[in-house]
Amino acid sequence: MTDSHLTPHTSPLTPHTSHLTPPTSPLTPHPSPLTPSLPLQTSPFSYATAFSRNLGLVSEVEQERLRKARVAIAGMGGVGGVHAVTLARLGVGKFHVADRDAFEVANFNRQAGATMATVGHNKAQVMAGQIRQINPESDVRVWNEFITEENIDEFLEGCDVVLDGIDFFSIGARRLLFAEARRRGLWVVTAGPIGFSTAWLVFDPNGMSFDEYFDLRDDQSEHEQLAAFAVGLTPQATHLRYIDLGRVDLGEARGPSLALACQLASGVAAAEVVKILLGRGTTRPAPWYHQFDAYRLKYRSGKLRLGNRGPWQRLKRQIIARRFANPNAAPAK
Repeated sequence: MTDSHLTPHTSPLTPHTSHLTPPTSPLTPHPSPLTPSLPLQTSPFSYATAFSRNLGLVSEVEQERLRKARVAIAGMGGVGGVHAVTLARLGVGKFHVADRDAFEVANFNRQAGATMATVGHNKAQVMAGQIRQINPESDVRVWNEFITEENIDEFLEGCDVVLDGIDFFSIGARRLLFAEARRRGLWVVTAGPIGFSTAWLVFDPNGMSFDEYFDLRDDQSEHEQLAAFAVGLTPQATHLRYIDLGRVDLGEARGPSLALACQLASGVAAAEVVKILLGRGTTRPAPWYHQFDAYRLKYRSGKLRLGNRGPWQRLKRQIIARRFANPNAAPAK
């Protein structure tokens, strides 16, 4: 985490210009390290043509609502970057994206923006470039830093829904994001790549809060909070049959993760966002939880009425906390 203030950018796209990175023109692709050798395309961009294949799944009126929607995505790594691309292809027209990190070779196995051309480039800037490559008319506001108490207000200002793409191990920043979104009356979707699966939760600003569901308190250690987050995200934990917990390193903030699980996560997260933005379909917010495991062909969903405060969840939290402290412990069978 960082306590630095926002780095301003300028843009002709909107009157509020403090954090925008401008494309070259409204109709030419934004210069990006993702496509250094590709010639610029001169064909005029048409929003209606670009997203015409969405019609039949959304109506023309709904597509226009997506075009006008503003989505905040905190974190542009594993899931956050895929969230950005998925929502851009749905035709969402306005984004707030934030990340301080730069791409590195260790990101290649799972992160949408990670290529040899982008190593060393800021993740938020790279993914903003990808969004603009998909929709040159999009309004993308970029924060080249992590979410902090100093920038959270501005980051969420004017947004319609929030997506959590924060690294699993950054529990403090995640709590801050959810608390501020709730204060503003914003829905938040969190979906994580868990083994060969994805697990996801949706938080209604008028329902159970993030801290209440996960039973998080300021007096808990970081290990206790991370254990609570892991157990609450996957109450039935379909992945424990095959994941090697010895590969989870809290000190290095590192654990096993796959691109296919990031893709699964963004698929379900985008579906939840569409339902929230368009006000249709069924959304089951926390204390409902969901996990789909493509490897084991299992879907698990349920309702933890007490969240992580139930006796069985408390026991699992203790077990996981001990495994975090002793990563060589054998996984459950």
